Amino acid sequence: MTTHVLGDTTVMLGRSMRHITRSADTIITVTIMPIAFLLLFRYVFGGAIQTGTDNYVNYLMPGILLIAIASGISYTAYRLFTDMQSGIFERFHSMPIARSSVLWGHVLTSLVSNGISALVILLAGLVMGFRSPAGPLAWLAVAGILALFTLALTWVAVIAGLLATSTDGATAFSYPLIFLPFVSSAFVPTGTMPGPVRAFAEHQPVTSIVDTLRALLDRQPVGDDIWTALAWCAAVLAVAYLGAMAAYRRKIS
Repeated sequence: MTTHVLGDTTVMLGRSMRHITRSADTIITVTIMPIAFLLLFRYVFGGAIQTGTDNYVNYLMPGILLIAIASGISYTAYRLFTDMQSGIFERFHSMPIARSSVLWGHVLTSLVSNGISALVILLAGLVMGFRSPAGPLAWLAVAGILALFTLALTWVAVIAGLLATSTDGATAFSYPLIFLPFVSSAFVPTGTMPGPVRAFAEHQPVTSIVDTLRALLDRQPVGDDIWTALAWCAAVLAVAYLGAMAAYRRKIS
């Protein structure tokens, strides 16, 4: 049974990835905005922002990566919505395949495509002066946290794609997620913010994730931030997964 599910999921992943490779502008679009933010904050605002570090690109990079992921997962919702509207799901359900593989194909495609986008952004950051003394284990930890964050948001995107009634509705949910890093420690220290904004910034998930990634990339102690970050990602993932599967069962029943 497990082999059957894995095989079906692999087929669905290949199908979704072919759509990505035939439409490379998807990844290009996802990377352009974060790279534009990187350029803007590095060369326009960077001189006026005091973060206590000599390399502002290093400070920016974790938040830019999260913005890229928040932007990229909207395409999962869009592709899922178009599949629902085209009737392809009904065809799949008439075949002897695991029903969960249809969703997992989209989810794993999001993981791969966002990983490619993150790599492109890191390469652009290197050109702008990004440098990291992190060792292999720290980089693996960074990749793991980004993957967990991507999975959590992708399952949120699955819910949007299943419940939306229009393409705009399928993708609009990502706008608050893209905005969230701006009210966090992604671009400026939270200590510079006014009281209510600071309280929100310090207790929302992006700040703990950004601080953890920044510490790992700078080879600094991560403290309790890593546990807070993992707890946020795991909680969102669990709730979103359960919500997505419930919505999926209602759709196919």
